[in-house]
Amino acid sequence: MPVTKSAKRALKKALRNKQINEERRIKIKKAIKEFLKYIKEKNKEKTKETLSLVYKEIDKGAKRFIHKNKAARLKAKYAQIFNQAFEVKENLK
Repeated sequence: MPVTKSAKRALKKALRNKQINEERRIKIKKAIKEFLKYIKEKNKEKTKETLSLVYKEIDKGAKRFIHKNKAARLKAKYAQIFNQAFEVKENLK
């Protein structure tokens, strides 16, 4: 247990930030699960909407607890999954 007044404030702040970060992680995971669900259903419109939601949540996470390079990797990963799922194949001559 913290003894000094500043340590008590720091503990309170750490607990508050922990809760905020955990909520953000949950939002990211839910958005990703929803995105993958629509990928399996082959619903392009809903998938595109949820992809933008995934981007939004990852960007917000990058402000606080996700490293910016990890955020970039995640966004690229899900963009690639989207592109592979709805790839338009052109006939080559």
